[in-house]
Amino acid sequence: MNHKFILIISFLVSFPIFAQARELPNFTDLVDEHGAAVVNISTVQTHTKSRNQIFPRIPNFPENSPFYEFFRRHSPHEFSPRDQLPEAPESRSLGSGFIISSDGYILTNAHVVNSADEITVKLNDKREFPAKIIGADRKTDIALIKIEANNLPKVTQGDPDNLKVGEWVIAIGSPFGFENSVTAGIVSAKGRSLAQENYVPFIQTDVAINPGNSGGPLFNLKGEVVGINSQIYSRTGGYMGLSFAIPIDVATDISNQLKATGKVSRGRIGVMIQEVTKELAESFGLNEPSGALVTLVQKGGPADKAGLKAKDIIIKFDGKVVKMSSDLPRIVGSTKPGTEVLIQVWRNNAKKKLTVQVEEFPADEKIASLANKNNDKSNAYNLLGLVLREFSKGEKRQFEINHGLLVESMKQGVASSSGIRPNDIILGINNQDVTTVENFNQLLRKIKDGRNIALLIRRGSTTFFVTMKLNGEKDK
Repeated sequence: MNHKFILIISFLVSFPIFAQARELPNFTDLVDEHGAAVVNISTVQTHTKSRNQIFPRIPNFPENSPFYEFFRRHSPHEFSPRDQLPEAPESRSLGSGFIISSDGYILTNAHVVNSADEITVKLNDKREFPAKIIGADRKTDIALIKIEANNLPKVTQGDPDNLKVGEWVIAIGSPFGFENSVTAGIVSAKGRSLAQENYVPFIQTDVAINPGNSGGPLFNLKGEVVGINSQIYSRTGGYMGLSFAIPIDVATDISNQLKATGKVSRGRIGVMIQEVTKELAESFGLNEPSGALVTLVQKGGPADKAGLKAKDIIIKFDGKVVKMSSDLPRIVGSTKPGTEVLIQVWRNNAKKKLTVQVEEFPADEKIASLANKNNDKSNAYNLLGLVLREFSKGEKRQFEINHGLLVESMKQGVASSSGIRPNDIILGINNQDVTTVENFNQLLRKIKDGRNIALLIRRGSTTFFVTMKLNGEKDK
């Protein structure tokens, strides 16, 4: 029995899984060499106004609660304040950062230092310095701060493009105020798009990130910073295995602009877009779902001047392939305003090239809302279960459209189940503009049952495509 036991142990040790286990990385040298460049950031905010005027609608969690920073990060700042109980004259919060130059420039998240009246940076050697904000960009959640010190340790920046999914990475930061905490994991995915985050192709990891880690570095095994830990996906406010970091090349570009001018300049071309689904690709004659589908072209904007039209699918911008709609804002945003670039679009089952001059994205772009006030009666339900009517010349001027039909009412059917609502404006069907009710019905009758159709819809200030499939609707 003893000999058999020894043979089994020998076999298991020689098995590849166990052999790999003996070769797991040792992070001690990396932490010893580069951990000194990671800093703890604490902020104080004096309450000359209530917390809810600064962070509206935050639940009343105590400052040291793990939920407090999470809600502060994701609270929509444009909401109106609400009344709440009296509170302390100041609030404190914690975050992380890292030194990028020996003369005291530090990168962190914008949400770590937003609205702070005092910022204190604590180094690894326990020295503390007051810091000032050089600039912050909320769209990418990057902030550059500065302390008055010299000969500081600094990080080495890596290339996120060379990161591979499955590669080991580590984070150093101050979760819940526990300074210089080290956690490790792997790269789970690259180029992740998150809701309301149009300018960052996030690095997803399973590294344990918690409140207080925000702004800290994500290192590869070479000791190079490849990202800034920024967000977590959580139902509880704590770590759940989904962490997101801003690629360091994005952060470096933003920090260079902040250092030079104190602000970030972004390009824009004046379009609204949506993702190209499998059904939309079929409707537009594309072999595969890719690109960014243009749903609205701003009148007089760069795209309009270049001849871009709603229903075009942008497949290349300045030589860069647009695989998903989320790629386009990043590519356009990183293009220097004033640059003329070549774009390639898919229009009427063929590729077409256009030249557009990129403009600067305004600091606070406002898009007027449209309100439909029409109550006229109209025709019988069409094949989709919709009652449509045409617009008068005055209404077209009011809504700034030259074609389209109003959805006055509807019954249960393929259109209602696809998300069409009363008061929507139908601008087109399957890449063709609609001008009259009869025109719409003629186009509809030509579509065979079982085929996907795409309706271009204007709803308020938003324009988008809705897809649906005709399954015997013509016989009903």
